[in-house]
Amino acid sequence: MKVLKFGGTSVGSVENMNAVMQQIADGHEKIVVLSAMAGTTNSLVEICNYIGVKNKATALLHIGRLEQKYKTVVSELYKQEDNKKAAALVLENSFDVIKSYVSGHFNKDAENTILAQGELISTKLFTLLMKEHGHNTTLLPALDFMRIDRDKVADQYAIKKNIKVVFDKYPKSTYYITQGFICKNQAGEIDNLQRGGSDYTASLIGAAIRAEEIQIWTDIDGFHNNDPRFVDNTQKIDYLSFNEAAELAYFGAKILHPQTVMPAKSQNIPVRLKNTMNPSDPGTLITSESDGKGIKAVAAKDGITAIKIRSGRMLMAYGFLKNVFEVFEEYTTPIDMISTSEVAVSLTIDNNDNLEKIMEELKLFGSLEVDKDQSIICIVGDIIKEEKGFASKVFNALDDIPIRMISYGGSRYNISVLVPTVHKQKTLQALSNNLLNNQE
Repeated sequence: MKVLKFGGTSVGSVENMNAVMQQIADGHEKIVVLSAMAGTTNSLVEICNYIGVKNKATALLHIGRLEQKYKTVVSELYKQEDNKKAAALVLENSFDVIKSYVSGHFNKDAENTILAQGELISTKLFTLLMKEHGHNTTLLPALDFMRIDRDKVADQYAIKKNIKVVFDKYPKSTYYITQGFICKNQAGEIDNLQRGGSDYTASLIGAAIRAEEIQIWTDIDGFHNNDPRFVDNTQKIDYLSFNEAAELAYFGAKILHPQTVMPAKSQNIPVRLKNTMNPSDPGTLITSESDGKGIKAVAAKDGITAIKIRSGRMLMAYGFLKNVFEVFEEYTTPIDMISTSEVAVSLTIDNNDNLEKIMEELKLFGSLEVDKDQSIICIVGDIIKEEKGFASKVFNALDDIPIRMISYGGSRYNISVLVPTVHKQKTLQALSNNLLNNQE
């Protein structure tokens, strides 16, 4: 059995929904993970914001607009009156849930419940569409099996156990439809895997059932060797290893959720990235094998802050870094890059929510330098197999770029440099011109 995930754009219109149905309805058993229709989650976030500040009139206005949009979809999507009535009831139930919070108590649980409605609607409408066309289809509610723990990390053991129970509970079908990022937390409340989490859901399900292949369908043919939004003449990558794909996803390649690769890697399940708008293209295949040495791709991660701690207490001392890292642990702030010398340590974070508190505590260790608006540029490939002179190729390409930090050696699959975001596009283009487009 394969697991296929289709994003919001892929199910973003009546035409696209019908195209997805034609794509998956080939008679082979599969689980299909669907996101909310394109734009829905953004609309629901906006509605939650208005409810949160008690702007009832504006919240109801936006709810009405979104509901009317879905009514139009329903009127065009189905031919049979019974299905139009069933779909109308789906909308009524979900929008009643949303409206119930406009005047009532509103908290994080309420927000998560509202955000869940987008995927609940899209999957129910799509399941009705499949059945109308005679396809043997069952809706598997993700809230019955998707779980996260107290740290909001996917509970893979619970997911594997629960999904078996769910399969036994529902009738055997050719096609199973389920939601993407929604789940339940340890308290049994509706929660989610954050934006883009439907990729992660597909991988978690694939690992739980030992799928033949996991397919992530978007509106792009696959991984490109650089960001086509900023760089000319990018090329699609046909093959990547799990480790290479994980590095690219974490350091900014938007096509794949950063956590997607690991569940698939744990069970050695191939992941294929495909384009809904161009289904004949084979896309990018991600497996345990690398297709050889050399630089594969470049990605950029924005919104980075660099912190430098300078202290003579580091010299010939132990325990200093442990104390520094405990500050970031206290404020649950992950570190991306780190570089050390005898008397200084530089590191980067991508979450500034607790920056002021972190700085207050770090001042106890030494003097601080903080640089905001930075970007991590990640150069990915099977670097360990690269010929001598790899580092010089990178730094020669960046001869005119002011580099704030360098990370090399922590992984055999990437070298990362930190640059001011104003120089990001120039950096990406320079790496394409001098490395990616000049490899033999």
